[in-house]
Formats: sequence, structure tokens, C-alpha cells
Amino acid sequence: MINRNIFEDLFILDMSTSYLGTLERGLKIIHEFSHVVRFNNVRASFKLPLRDVGNSVQTGYGNADVGCLNETRQVPLADADYLRLVRAIREAGCTVTATPFDERSLEFCVDMKLPLLEISSSRLNDWPLLEKIAGIGKPVVLCRGELSLKELDGVVNYFMTRNIPLAINHCVSTDPAKDSELEINQIDVLRNRYPDNTIGYSTHEYTNSTNSMMIAYAKGARLFERKIDIDSDGVTVSPYSSLPLHVDTWFKAFEKVKKMCGPPGTQLRTPTKRDIEYIESMLPGVYAKRNLPEGHSLTIDDLYSAIPLQKGQLLARELGGGSFGEGS
Repeated sequence: MINRNIFEDLFILDMSTSYLGTLERGLKIIHEFSHVVRFNNVRASFKLPLRDVGNSVQTGYGNADVGCLNETRQVPLADADYLRLVRAIREAGCTVTATPFDERSLEFCVDMKLPLLEISSSRLNDWPLLEKIAGIGKPVVLCRGELSLKELDGVVNYFMTRNIPLAINHCVSTDPAKDSELEINQIDVLRNRYPDNTIGYSTHEYTNSTNSMMIAYAKGARLFERKIDIDSDGVTVSPYSSLPLHVDTWFKAFEKVKKMCGPPGTQLRTPTKRDIEYIESMLPGVYAKRNLPEGHSLTIDDLYSAIPLQKGQLLARELGGGSFGEGS
């Protein structure tokens, strides 16, 4: 059985484009969110997207005003700056996750000795890249996005047959996703189809939402991811990026839903002392409807049950299984 512990109850804080290509803003984000992580005593990993922009944008589109290209251009830092961010994340007591979008970025992940890789839903059909990632042997998180189940089966089987720890995130790509677009029931589909994998929930919903995470946890999701940002430098925060105060609320909602859900749904609950004491206080005893002569054969018509139960009294449940009318 593949070890899933690296994924269980892990929060991935997606820095995405929030650091806007500057080391200073990236360090500020790590500083502010790491305080929230420590205060709530949760396991967290900051995620960095890595792109070799010079070789991943087609020739002739260098300055084109295209949405995906504009986002790509905002992200890159110099290698030395990425190393500084990674060091800051580790010094803050968190781990680092990276999403490599190309082979050169993947090699950089290896150089930095990153413990966890994530595959963007937009790269799940990029088989040359998938094969390179599998060859490294590091644990992998993949975001299903809009991949068909047949395509997803192929990717999952590819990694599982190579004994690579794999988590599968339910993720709706729309930014921001409305409540009606979240489709959290897809977690049931993924858990039933891939019982040996940790199933996660990667959210692109509105900034301060917590209900969806609580529902996802109750359905069995154990890995959670959301985009983060800070309100600083005059930058407008996107409606699907969470500030430190929102993530603090998110962590607290996680602890609340854990308490509400209790032990895993694979085992029957053990009643608490309070439960047992209450039930025992309400157990009915057996009473005779009238004075009965010695040697009388009891029938159901002679008895009734009522509370309170007296010390040493016969319990009503002890007369089950057809005991009445048998000379008991």
C-alpha cells in the first residue's frame, strides 16, 4: 500500500501569480500566511508555479495580449529569487509544492529538492512532461479539472503502477466559481473510483467561503487547496484569492468540521460516557399490570414497561426474542 500520509490533512496555499513577479512581495506573502499557519497548528505547503517562459511561449506571441500569456508573464522570477522563496518557506516551518509547466522547470524542482509536485489540469495530457515527472518518483497531486474519467484513469494508473504516491483533487477551473458550479458531489465519484488515493478539494470559489470545505471534508476530502494573496502595494485582490484573515477562518472551519464528523466513516462510533449514562437513565424496566399469584405463567398481557428502572429490576429488553407466553 502506497503511503498517503504526506497528503492527509494538508493545506496547499497557492501563491500563483499573487507575488506579481517580485521577490519582496513573495516574501511578504510567506511571512503573513506562515503566522496564520503556526497559530492554527496545521500542516501547510506554499505552492509556486514554475514556467520557463522563454521556451514555453510560441515564437511570435512574445508581446501578444492573450489572457493565458499575460498571466504567464507575471509569474517568473530569477532562479536565485525562487531559491530565496523556498528557503523562507522552509524557515517558516512549511513545505514547498511546485507546479512545473515544462521540463526545464521540472529539473529546477529536482535541484531545489522539493518534496511535492502538482500537475495542473492543463498539463494532464502532456505525456512527455508526465513521464518526466513520474521518472523523478516524488509524490504528486493532480487536479482533475475537465479531464474525462477515461483520461483520468490513464493518468492515475500510470502513476500508481510506478508506486508513486498520488492525490487527486476535485477542481472546478472557473474563476471565481459560483456555489452552483462547485459540484462537490464529484468527491464521491473520485473516492469510489480511486479508493487507494487521497482525494482533495482545490477551490477557486469566492474569497471567504468555508462551507464548501466543510462539506468536502464530510464527503472524505483530506487535501485542500486555495489561492492566497495579501492586500498590499495597491494591488487589487482577485475575488477568488483569500487574505490571511480568510485563511485563518478556513483553518478554524476545518477544525470544527473534524470535530463534527468524528471518526472515519468506515467504522462504527464508540458511544461516549455521556451517551451511555443518558441511555441507561432512560432504560425502561418491566412492571406487572396487577398483583399476580405465585406460579402464574406470564404473558405479554400481564406486563408493561416504564421508567425509571429500579436497582436489580428486569430490563424490558431482556424479555425480547419471544420470551412471553413460554412459562418464563
